Amino acid sequence: MPLIDTIINVVAGLGVILLTYGVFLEAERRQDLVFIVGSACLLVYSLWIGNKIFSLAMAGVMIGSLIELIEILTGKHKHISP
Repeated sequence: MPLIDTIINVVAGLGVILLTYGVFLEAERRQDLVFIVGSACLLVYSLWIGNKIFSLAMAGVMIGSLIELIEILTGKHKHISP
């Protein structure tokens, strides 16, 4: 296995760990940051293997988390109580 394949697989494993960890975080800022980094890691992997659907899914998670983080930082993110 060439070195680049090993590096890509390690990045993918890190992405899986980060996305799983992010589910359990309570603080939304940290959760969004972890989701951004984790989905970026898996986006790199999905582009490497050439899977378009997986690439779109990870890009969507990354963009959605980035938008929510920006809303939190600018004060536009509101919680709705039931």
